[in-house]
Amino acid sequence: MGSCCSKEPPNTGPVEPYVPSPVAVPSTTRGITETRVAAPKLVVDPRIVDELILELLALIASFVDNEEESPVSLVKLHVIAEKEEGWFQVVTSMVRIIPLDNPLGPSAITIVFDDCPLPSKEQVIKLTQMLGLSAMRALAADIDVQVERNICVVLGCIADKLAGPNSVAVLTEETLDYMLSFLMFRREPRIVLFALIALEKFAHTTENKLTIKERLNKEDDNPLLLLERHANSQDYTWRQVGFCAKWALDNLFTVEGRCLSYQTVDMSKINALMNTQDVSEYLKISCDGLEARCDSYSFESVRCTFPVNSGVWYYECLIITPGVMQIGWATKSSHFLNHEGYGIGDDIYSLSYDGCRRLIWHGAKPTPVPDVEGWRPGDIVGCLIDMDAEEAIFTVNGVHVRTCTHLFEVSRRNNVDLKQSSQGFFAAASFMAFQQCRFNFGVESFRYPPNRPFKIFNEHGSLTDEQKRVVPRRITLELLRETTVKENACTLCFDADSCCVLEPCQHRGFCSLCTAQLKECPMCRAAILQIRVEST
Repeated sequence: MGSCCSKEPPNTGPVEPYVPSPVAVPSTTRGITETRVAAPKLVVDPRIVDELILELLALIASFVDNEEESPVSLVKLHVIAEKEEGWFQVVTSMVRIIPLDNPLGPSAITIVFDDCPLPSKEQVIKLTQMLGLSAMRALAADIDVQVERNICVVLGCIADKLAGPNSVAVLTEETLDYMLSFLMFRREPRIVLFALIALEKFAHTTENKLTIKERLNKEDDNPLLLLERHANSQDYTWRQVGFCAKWALDNLFTVEGRCLSYQTVDMSKINALMNTQDVSEYLKISCDGLEARCDSYSFESVRCTFPVNSGVWYYECLIITPGVMQIGWATKSSHFLNHEGYGIGDDIYSLSYDGCRRLIWHGAKPTPVPDVEGWRPGDIVGCLIDMDAEEAIFTVNGVHVRTCTHLFEVSRRNNVDLKQSSQGFFAAASFMAFQQCRFNFGVESFRYPPNRPFKIFNEHGSLTDEQKRVVPRRITLELLRETTVKENACTLCFDADSCCVLEPCQHRGFCSLCTAQLKECPMCRAAILQIRVEST
């Protein structure tokens, strides 16, 4: 399930005394302190807010059920943030104390923001003034990486919350200078990454997107063009920066004369990839279809391009971020409920391994795997399914994690014939916020191949040139807008002619292919007793 969790609790040692100005100004930025807005009066003792945030960060590891009530610490933070002064306290506390080395620290900030009241634009502008955001701050000599990283995460969360004129008002020149300075001078990848993600989220508003694009293109060297070169870096933080920069150049901040990534990537040897037509809405997929990333608060999922229903199959995943991902197998009957936090392993039709929380997931029920270490960037997760022996096996760096038979046992109880082509298993994965991994279906040599004969996805897949193209979503939407629909087209598939009338409700506008799959009327939910065909 899509709970942002980590097995390692943060350091809960003595809480530092409260500093009225929540983020210390580096010595090189004294010139801007005169314009800084004073911190508002306190609602509660700041140490209490700090302790609640650290307690929440530690408790997140135990979240395994989306139906659970919110933890007490989160409820208390919500109550504090209902007052304007309290909202400032909660935000500035997160900026100061969310640790840099906790892989789910940024996700914890998104959880708190998601549960807090929506801030006004005046609140947000006041916050940016309190923090003294500017290019001078970003370029200070004695920069605090933890604080600046957290500020960028906060800015991204705020941009996600606000839209339209409010978002435009919040993206002041000083705030934009602050984020762009990190991109231009590339000082610390963890800050650059979240500054770039924040800019992406501000760009959800068209006016902001045009403003940011104009500023980037004014530079002699567009910083995104330099950052995208890190997309294949062996430094996994810079690799994330490169991925996000390339995605932003293709989807948001296009550069005249630059070919889109899908137009230049060599797909000749790739016959299996993550299916861009079978993916939840906010997942980012690389131009070669083999790398996926989520920067949304929702739990995003994807399946590969074809299922398997006989024999032994194997694929590997390179872990790029050490947070919550559920990697494994799913049938077509497994649904992606990204906004509810349900993904691969959260129904009876799928199975997954979550190496962050060290859990095997099936039917939304976790099985602990306490005898293995949590995964880390650079680890290789191996996923094997043996349809004949009726077992699925997970490994990490070639070391056996668990052998699972859940999927096959449930299928027998439900009389599901897994050997039918419509019931096969797809390689699949789900991602929490700020997580990324790369799939290997056999286009490259496997690092830890299993010790039994197996089939390779890439050797048995078959894709047309069109199916291999990972086209930016904006282009797909533009093509949809240009598509004309026939006046009498079916209102479900928009392809065949509508010719059927449902009885007894008398609703019409559906083709024979679509009505053959219906048991209830999609308009009124009345049972369908008869289908009458009209001449078209």
